[in-house]
Parts: sequence; structure tokens; C-alpha cells
Amino acid sequence: MWRLMPFLFLLYIVAYLDRINVSFAVLQMREQLGLSDRVYGRAAGMFFAGYFLFQLPSNLVLEKVGVRRWISSLMVTWGVISCLMIFIRGPVSFYTMRFLLGAAEAGFFPGVILYMKHWFPASARARAVAWFMTANPIAGIIGSPVSGALLGLRGAGLAGWQWMFLIEGTPAIVFGATVFWVLSDHPQEASWLEGGERAWLLERLESERQAESGLGKASFWEVLVSGRIWMLSAVYFGVSTTMYGVTLWLPSVIRALSGLSYFMTSLVAVIPFVATTIAMVLVGMHSDRTGERRWHTAIPAFLGAAALVAAAYGSSVALVVAGIGLGLACAEAMVGPFWAMATSRMAGLSAAAGIAVINSLANLGGYFGPDIIGLFRTANGGFRGGLLAIAATVALSGTFALIVGRQTEEKTAKRG
Repeated sequence: MWRLMPFLFLLYIVAYLDRINVSFAVLQMREQLGLSDRVYGRAAGMFFAGYFLFQLPSNLVLEKVGVRRWISSLMVTWGVISCLMIFIRGPVSFYTMRFLLGAAEAGFFPGVILYMKHWFPASARARAVAWFMTANPIAGIIGSPVSGALLGLRGAGLAGWQWMFLIEGTPAIVFGATVFWVLSDHPQEASWLEGGERAWLLERLESERQAESGLGKASFWEVLVSGRIWMLSAVYFGVSTTMYGVTLWLPSVIRALSGLSYFMTSLVAVIPFVATTIAMVLVGMHSDRTGERRWHTAIPAFLGAAALVAAAYGSSVALVVAGIGLGLACAEAMVGPFWAMATSRMAGLSAAAGIAVINSLANLGGYFGPDIIGLFRTANGGFRGGLLAIAATVALSGTFALIVGRQTEEKTAKRG
């Protein structure tokens, strides 16, 4: 936990910041490039079209060549693409660059989830995933004021939004180059593990692999048509819809309702990310402590849906930001217990394929969330319709979590 998680956490902060910093860039791009809300909503979501198409093949390549080589290559690639966002000149180039960024980042998250399965026993996995996923809100906490401040830069013929993309894309290139030397693909290769620690960990992981050995025989195509995989994808679809629908529109919502400056908008945007960080850690730890996954996934979904409905009908900036912040916190609190539940009956190729299929299908919610808000925003100038659509989606996710979680518990009990 202490040797791997800080570095993986840092990598995910870099990844998440590069995919969400467009939410601040558009505050200037909208006027300078003549972009409509509909164009922005579609471009923000276009990231996930590339993410969807390239995620499964990327994760299968990772399983073949190893984490260090593949993650290193991906990070350098998306860092370069993020820097090249400075050349966006209109809708077509905006869509294209966001698509390419999504394609480059596609293998990172499912690759790290698979990597954790190689290192963390099931009893610690929800906690590990929850700590890793707190990089999402931490990226918002760190990146919001930084992005807001960078919008004020001028010089060398570049606007503030161009400097922001250039500066915030560079860390991915730097850290990508260090991955190969910092990470070990498997515990057997880790020189920092003592003999007794390595033996204990390998024995524990091997016993879990033996228990899941029958599941590992599932073919690639059986994974693709598995009803359980599609049900899990539906659960995570609501998480992605909320996560990105809220995050990629949050600065625009705050600025539209309050009229604050770029930097003050960025400071207010930090508040929901702080709440999200706390919720993710507490729910993940409690889920591991109790060993319960189903209700730890479903209850946050229902609470998040209620909070988004309250935000949709809120009449003050404080109420809207509070409702959106609670909705975001609840949706992201689902991820720790969700991935612990999802990976509990996967092994071998079925784990690599299953994780990638779930994440790629579910992250289409990252297209749906921003786009549906952009659609309603263009139609009536408000955010209510989009927030209600997202609330309905995450409520359905909670319902599906109860169904698939029950099935998982019953099958586990029979195997026991």
C-alpha cells in the first residue's frame, strides 16, 4: 500500500487533470473560438468515444507486455496530445483532439485496476481502489485553482487556455518516462519486498487465484456476452455519467450562476472535490471492514440521485453547488466497493477482458453526461434538465447494483 499507492495515485492525478482541465479552458475558448454549449458538451464527451474504442485492445496489450512498458508509453503519448491541444481552432479540431486524448488514456485506468489485482488481496482491494480513485477529486482540488490561475497567462502569442494545456500536459510526459524504473510488474520482481513479506503475499494471492481458477477458463467471447459483465457495466455507467457530467460542467455552472472571476470560480469548484475525497475514503474503508459490497455501492447511488434533484431545483448558488457536490461525492464513493465486487469473480484473461469491457462500456457515460447537459443547456439555457437526467441514471445504477450484488453473493455462497 505505502510503496505502490502514492506513485499510482500521483499518476492518476496527472491523467485525470489532463481529461478535465478542458472544463476551465472552455471558459475562454467559448468566446475566443466561437464555441456553443452544444459543441463543448459534445467535445467534452468525445474523449470517451476514443476511450471506448481503444480500451479493450489496450488492456489486452498491457497483459502481454507488462505494466511498466505499456503505462509508460501511454502517458508519454497522452502528454504530447494534451500539449497539442493548443492548436484547436474550431469544433472539428476540438472533437479530434479530445478523441485522440481519450484513445491514448484508454488503457491506463483498467490497467491499474488489473495491476492492483496482481498485488492486493481481495480483503484490501476496495480500500486500495478507493485510495487510488481519490486522485479524481484531488486532481480537482489541485487542478481547479491552478487551471484558473493559468487562464490569466499571456505571452508568446498564446492565450491563457493554450498555456494551461501546454503546462498541464508536460507532467504526463515526465512521469511516463519514470514509470518503467519505479514499478514492478509482479511481486516476484519487487526487490523492496522482504523474503517473508513476499512469501506471504504470493501465497495469499495464489490461494485466491486457485479459488478463482474455474472462472479463469472463460473465453474472451464468453466475457463479452456475459450478463453479469453487462449488468456491472450498467452500474458503473451511472458513476461515469455523474462523475464527468458534473465535473466537466462544474466551472460553467458556478460562473453562470455567480458571475465570479476565473480564479474565484476555481476556488469555489474545489469544495465539491473536498467532499468527494472524504466520502470515497470513508466508504471504501467501511466496505473493507465489513466485507459488504452491494449496499455500499447502492446506497451512495440513491443519495447522490436525491442530491442532484435538489441541485436541479435549487434557487441559490450555495444550494446548487452543495447538491452537485454531494451528488459527485456519492457517485465516486461507489467506486471502491463496486470494483471490489466486480473483480471478486474474475481471473486470468477474463479479468483483463472483463475489467476493460466494464470500464469501456460504462465510460460511455462520460460522453452521455456532459453531452446531455449541453443539449438541455442549448435548448432552454438552464442546467435543470441535464441534472435530472443524470440523477435518474445514477438511481438506476443503484438498482442494478442491488441486483448484480445479490447474484454475486449467492454464487459465492454456493462455491463456499
